[in-house]
Amino acid sequence: MIILPAIDIKDGNCVRLVRGDYGTAHKVAEDYMKTAQSFVQAGAEWIHMVDLDGAKDAKPVNTDIFLDVAKNTPLKVEVGGGIRTMDTMEMYLSGGVSRVILGSVALKNPNLVETAVKEYGEQIAVGIDAKNGFVAVEGWLDSSTVDYISLAKEMVKMGVKTIIFTDISKDGTLSGVNQEQLKALHDAVDCQIVASGGVHTMADIIACNEMGLYGTIAGKSIYQGTLNLAEAITYTKEN
Repeated sequence: MIILPAIDIKDGNCVRLVRGDYGTAHKVAEDYMKTAQSFVQAGAEWIHMVDLDGAKDAKPVNTDIFLDVAKNTPLKVEVGGGIRTMDTMEMYLSGGVSRVILGSVALKNPNLVETAVKEYGEQIAVGIDAKNGFVAVEGWLDSSTVDYISLAKEMVKMGVKTIIFTDISKDGTLSGVNQEQLKALHDAVDCQIVASGGVHTMADIIACNEMGLYGTIAGKSIYQGTLNLAEAITYTKEN
């Protein structure tokens, strides 16, 4: 299993939210590049980056930051937030980003996902964010009546190889991952599952690893020191 330390960007700053509420945004690091380099020193190979402004505005906003990390660190970068067109995907992928995450568009324009997967294959991931098991979109500002597993099955049919699942009620709360929903998703679809939201301590990393997940995203737990990134990465490499 891989560990993906996270940097969320709002107004050019590294921030974290609680349960996706933009009103809770607080700065967690002074410098995104120094933060990314600290992840490298801890042994990370991937970084998960989110354009929070882009997610809300439905278009890329903090592009330069993500391309800078892709070009000037050895990290493989996956980016989500505001990616709605093939042109945006091309811009990121040709600029050195390793994987782009399609979120709201997976629900609102599944044909675009299908086209993107045909063009870029495993460089396309789908982010499924859920409240009470139902998919939320547009930077988590809107809820739907679509069950998260139903959407995941549709995405896998289209050839999507990686799904990033976030339980919004857990995100930024340090209350532990939603093991029940993650297991249900892992059992329901044949693709790589990345857990996001609620990671608190090594217990969450161990639970996700034992579940057979492909990856786990850690954000607030790293910044607040409840999870030692180097320790988590060492564990996953040894197990």
